[in-house]
Amino acid sequence: MKFEVLSSDLMSHLTAISRVLLSKNPMPILDNFRFDIGEERLTVTASDGSTTMITSIAIQSVEGNGSFVVPAKTIMDPLKEMPQQQLTIEVDNGNYEVIVSYANGKYNFIGGNAEEYPRVKALEENTCSFDVNAQALLNGIQSTLFATAEDELRPVMNGIYFDIKADRLIFVASDSKKLVRLINETTAPGFEANFILPKKPANLLKNIISKDQLLCTVSFDSKSARFQLGDYELICTLIEGRYPRYEVVIPKNNNNRLTIDRQSFLSALRRIAVFANSATNQVKFDLEASSLTISAQDVDYSTSGTETLTCSYEGTPMSIGFRANFLIEILNTITAQDIEMLLSDPARAGLVAPVQNNEGEKLLMLIMPMMLTDF
Repeated sequence: MKFEVLSSDLMSHLTAISRVLLSKNPMPILDNFRFDIGEERLTVTASDGSTTMITSIAIQSVEGNGSFVVPAKTIMDPLKEMPQQQLTIEVDNGNYEVIVSYANGKYNFIGGNAEEYPRVKALEENTCSFDVNAQALLNGIQSTLFATAEDELRPVMNGIYFDIKADRLIFVASDSKKLVRLINETTAPGFEANFILPKKPANLLKNIISKDQLLCTVSFDSKSARFQLGDYELICTLIEGRYPRYEVVIPKNNNNRLTIDRQSFLSALRRIAVFANSATNQVKFDLEASSLTISAQDVDYSTSGTETLTCSYEGTPMSIGFRANFLIEILNTITAQDIEMLLSDPARAGLVAPVQNNEGEKLLMLIMPMMLTDF
């Protein structure tokens, strides 16, 4: 077998799918990429056993076709140091010796038999499928991924919940201290279903979605999901279990409304959080009609900080505590210029949302307050 490929094309695609590989794989064969040669395309597969990524690359001057595996590190490390140029790759069908030739040199190594590489299981007959705008999928993942949990006892909380309605797609994530819900109204799957996408494949999807991609086809059954996106395909095992009823924890009567410039709020939080107790990371908000005072202190080290911001506040004056790092994560995720916080009282969950949502989206974030101490 023999073919030619542009080094930059091969490297960019290998880099994208190599993120699925583990440093210690359950099977030695998973330290390899699987190469499948067709007439004008090279298909490369990488897997960790539960998540598989497949990519397709244009090739030229193809002689023969077939499959083989190559060690991921051996093929990638030289390519990282190579300027863009045409590569010629030859494979001996007998002993799987691979020879990579380029303008002023070549290197060779031993590959392996592709028959030992795990096959991707086909989805069940009762597969559901829908198309979603690639950027809408990216926004859904980026808005919720940070709020997923690391909970061995409740694995359903460790992923992004896709709540699929006939006329919209809802992304949800929660670690019990915070919750994010993004409603996308530009996607209309035409049926109702749901699944929980694990954190790792969600991260992998986030990394392969580019601005020039338009649509992603999502197919899933009771155990697995497949995302087809341009030259890439991701297949993963889903998290099994029933996701909690997230709607019931979202408060309906938070009538105290704080409106403030997001960047100013975020910068002040970062400054004042330096003086918070390292164990609790607690900051205190004192809210009045036109001002928000943020304060923090650590009595163990006799440090404290206070800053007052101009804002719009409609409601009862109150003092309420939050974990600064949670609130900073939320404000970092929102991209709008202004945000609003909807509060009830110092003991109940607060809501954070952009004043101006992206077109076709409704983003809502919930954060639990903290009992004020040392103030």
